Amino acid sequence: MDPDLDLPNLATCTTCRFKEDKSNYWTAVIYFKHPNGTYIRVPQIPNHFTGEAKGGMTVYYIQPPELTPVTAFRKGFRMITGDAMYRTPVHTDEKSGERWATSFRCWESTGPFDYSNSHAIGPGPFDSVNLPNRPCLGGIRSNTFFPSCWDGVNLDSPDHKSHVAFYKEVNPKMGLFLASGTCPDSHPVRIPSVFYETVWDTKPFNSMWPEDGSQPFVLSMGDPTGFGHHGDYLFGWEGDSLQRAMDKCTGIDGWPPNCTELTLQTDEEMDSCTLSPKVNEKVEGEYLPNLPGCNPLQEGPQSATLVPDCTAVSTTFSPAAATPAVEAANGAKPAAVTPAPAL
Repeated sequence: MDPDLDLPNLATCTTCRFKEDKSNYWTAVIYFKHPNGTYIRVPQIPNHFTGEAKGGMTVYYIQPPELTPVTAFRKGFRMITGDAMYRTPVHTDEKSGERWATSFRCWESTGPFDYSNSHAIGPGPFDSVNLPNRPCLGGIRSNTFFPSCWDGVNLDSPDHKSHVAFYKEVNPKMGLFLASGTCPDSHPVRIPSVFYETVWDTKPFNSMWPEDGSQPFVLSMGDPTGFGHHGDYLFGWEGDSLQRAMDKCTGIDGWPPNCTELTLQTDEEMDSCTLSPKVNEKVEGEYLPNLPGCNPLQEGPQSATLVPDCTAVSTTFSPAAATPAVEAANGAKPAAVTPAPAL
């Protein structure tokens, strides 16, 4: 996407709670692999305390606990965290931010204050860098942290990472949520800590767990390990709205109505923001013979590689009828599981 595009003015609506936020947020989708080899997309469901919108993810913009001033992103800013090609744990230093940047929480139950949701994000008995190796009775939440430090110059970099950095040292008992640290000299500017939580309703698939005990879930780029978990961020807030929010909305509760600097949307307004499909390819709602796109399973341990001579559908088109964006992009359909076809 061209960094010169004026996203807030190009966008006609947003599925975010704050009307001023026209940013783009992305993370890999989870598919269930049936024992017969077919795939179906795992539905997303609303996170705790986020209302009744159709799925989506929870996005946090976090200030440091001591409320050190942060500098909001500028037009054209973008970054990624994690690496789609990883198939083994690469960052093993428990004091590095990269070690805790991506993880999965295996919920034993669904209550917001239940034991399996009471630990720091990343460390603890219920989080893992890999996809959980046991059935999660309450579903799976993916956790995606972005760096908190910027070089102050570049809005992007060739690898989409080098212009940002994590803190010098992270408390391994606390991980990155509400972390406090020092930015490296090469990246001295403190930016908001962007963090995604995405809840996957894996509960309907627990009864189909493979008899050999192997975990059956796959990230959409062909990763059955989870080590390739990653996220993309493209800034698109209106005017100075994000900077005003960072300066004045400093409550630890993170409750949207308490940030009076910004304009709230209802669940209905969020769900009414729609986008028609742009690629004529079936990606959800039924079992598929292969993952969408050119994404064969690459189990590792060597890093994944791009598929040469891809023959997947890539031509964009304009269908006659629109599909709700929150369903097409966020997989928010009810968690009904239809029988897999016999192959």
